[in-house]
Amino acid sequence: MANKKIFIIFVFGCVLFFGANAVSAYNFKDDSGLKATAGGAGYETGDTETVDSKIGFIVSSALSFLGVIFLVLMIYGGFLWMTAAGNEQQIGKARTLIAAAVVGLIVVVSAYAISYFVISKLSGEALK
Repeated sequence: MANKKIFIIFVFGCVLFFGANAVSAYNFKDDSGLKATAGGAGYETGDTETVDSKIGFIVSSALSFLGVIFLVLMIYGGFLWMTAAGNEQQIGKARTLIAAAVVGLIVVVSAYAISYFVISKLSGEALK
């Protein structure tokens, strides 16, 4: 039963994460207006797609996905707690789930801080 709940949470997180990326209000492939504005403001408009920027995008996307999973776990834990109706076993389960989600968030934020520091020191660029 627990594996089924974890699977449902994972699928829901995937739908939220990848669904939000699929629905875009702007076509980024045709960025001539953006380049013209940036050039007029004095910024470099050349191709800045480097290995570092690709790695930064991948790390940022992965950490964003983990943030979505944290949000789903917190909502699920809160739902369990609110619907416990005095059942101590269910309240304990909800507390454990929320505590695990908070520890996971601390790990994710720490991973982001470490990767931000390392990449910025190695390449001089920040994660974008």
